[in-house]
Amino acid sequence: MNSERAHEPKGKQEYDPAMYELLKTVNSPAELRALERRQLAQLAEELRAYIIESVSQTGGHLSSNLGTVELTVALHYVFDTPNDRLVWDVGHQTYAHKILTGRRDGMARLRMHGGISGFPRRAESQYDTFGTAHSSTSISAALGMAQAARLRGENRRAIAIIGDGAMSAGMAFEAMNNAGVMDTDLLVILNDNDMSISRPVGGLNKYLARLLSGGLYGAARKASEAVLGKVPPLWELAKRVEEHAKGMALPSTMFEEFGFNYIGPIDGHDLDSLIPTLKNISELKGPQFLHVVTKKGQGYKLAEADPVLYHGVSKFKPDAGIVGGKSGGKPSYTQVFGDWLCDMAALDARLVGITPAMCEGSGMVRFAKEYPERYFDVGIAEQHAVTFAAGLACDGVKPVVAIYSTFLQRAYDQLIHDVAIQNLPVVFALDRAGLVGADGATHNGAFDYAYLRCIPNLTVMAPSDENECRQMLYTAFQLDTPTAVRYPRGAGPGVGVQKKMQALPLAKAELRRQGAGVAILAFGSMLKPALEAAEELNATVVNMRFVKPLDEDLVRQIAQEHELLVTVEEGAVMGGAGSAVAECLAAAGLAPRLLHLGLPDRFVDHGDSAVLLAEIGLDKPGLIAAIRARLGG
Repeated sequence: MNSERAHEPKGKQEYDPAMYELLKTVNSPAELRALERRQLAQLAEELRAYIIESVSQTGGHLSSNLGTVELTVALHYVFDTPNDRLVWDVGHQTYAHKILTGRRDGMARLRMHGGISGFPRRAESQYDTFGTAHSSTSISAALGMAQAARLRGENRRAIAIIGDGAMSAGMAFEAMNNAGVMDTDLLVILNDNDMSISRPVGGLNKYLARLLSGGLYGAARKASEAVLGKVPPLWELAKRVEEHAKGMALPSTMFEEFGFNYIGPIDGHDLDSLIPTLKNISELKGPQFLHVVTKKGQGYKLAEADPVLYHGVSKFKPDAGIVGGKSGGKPSYTQVFGDWLCDMAALDARLVGITPAMCEGSGMVRFAKEYPERYFDVGIAEQHAVTFAAGLACDGVKPVVAIYSTFLQRAYDQLIHDVAIQNLPVVFALDRAGLVGADGATHNGAFDYAYLRCIPNLTVMAPSDENECRQMLYTAFQLDTPTAVRYPRGAGPGVGVQKKMQALPLAKAELRRQGAGVAILAFGSMLKPALEAAEELNATVVNMRFVKPLDEDLVRQIAQEHELLVTVEEGAVMGGAGSAVAECLAAAGLAPRLLHLGLPDRFVDHGDSAVLLAEIGLDKPGLIAAIRARLGG
């Protein structure tokens, strides 16, 4: 930070957040549309201040939401929502949308148990037309809505707002390819918030955006097509002249190759540009593509300076900003992975690290700095990430794919066909396994046990503590076959992590407590509550470690020695690790009393993870109660 910058106010808001004089009068988009045009700038200013104040008290996504304030105001002002459908992509840019659609007071319990979601959610509001948290779905969904309106003879618009790198995913381009040949009334808005596609916008681009979205240009283009279309050489010449003319001022005509009319780029914080352009577009027919450039963290200096740091925040003081956390605490599983990755890379030059746009979240920042030539961020493209890793593995490289459990679901076909069938040595480091807390159902890693263990050639491990996580990652890297190590969000029980790496014996569980009558087979994070419950129940506890291959010898032995066998997992019970135990016993002709405990057959909502685990019975009291109920006393 230079000396001039150092003397600037630390993110201090110019507007008094206690007032919200105009914002408090807007409880719906209809009330927003009743405002005079000159009032919208003040509304945007108050809305931005309210987001900063709210998120500072609850935590949540900040910089991305500050970047969409004016765009949100303009969309609800121009379009007849909820009749016109707004489909938000990468749902963490929708706080302004939530506030303007009757959920202003709900921001006080944002992402809390029983409170409003941090993402669009159909069950929460009629204005949330499509639930989104994973990326790149908006164009497909909006296209479906536009076609539904056409089929039902209903007059409404469908608008997809896609941003935060979501255009890097193939699904977005698949949808555009389809939309371009349908000639459907669809508007796609690219919220370009990192200036990665275009040069900074200026007056010329603003003027061209209005021109290209206006009726005169559209009418002239259709007239030219009607006349020159009868003379193919002249029509092709005219098209090329038009493309070159646009290309002199616009960043790309790629989107027009998909059949869209490209408009922009325009300043996404300039209401005087946004509103007339959107009004013009609302009168156009066929697929339209509006390129809007915004700035993450807009209006809050600290978030503007470091939008990554302020992307997802805990509680903070707006005037002071985010301050450094306390040192000396327990390391998170993500940190354990990041340290192991660097240590392993120092020992083996074949190692490369791959992430689908989750460098910080997956703990790869240090690796990216120390081994930049061996670090690959492929963008929001999970399918590509997995097949890219397979290609590397084919030619002697040892890839480690750092990916959230919930995001690997998007690359399931590639996991099976490109990695497992070919038995390639790819290590999958699955972060956020189990419940993730405030992000809720879309981000919970609930299904990986079930969807991984049925794949041939794949080894699946679940560490019960931080040190076991490090050793399992090392074990996985030593195997010459595909392997997944799944670990939860946050810190573990606080076990010290030994620097020395040592491979674990394959498919061998660990007897952690000898009891009588009841045996608890604990998978991964459930070992700690299982041991706590076992003290009161005098139960045997096994740290299973491996979901696949299972320690079948120990499972059979434990089943024959105990009255009740209990499996516990922080994953879906249906098809999960407990099912693997039941299948093992059935194959051996054993039929002991079984109790499977895990995530229920429903989507678990957002909230504090400890509260949620207690609610579904996966804490010490819950385990004790469930086991005693099964025993009948």
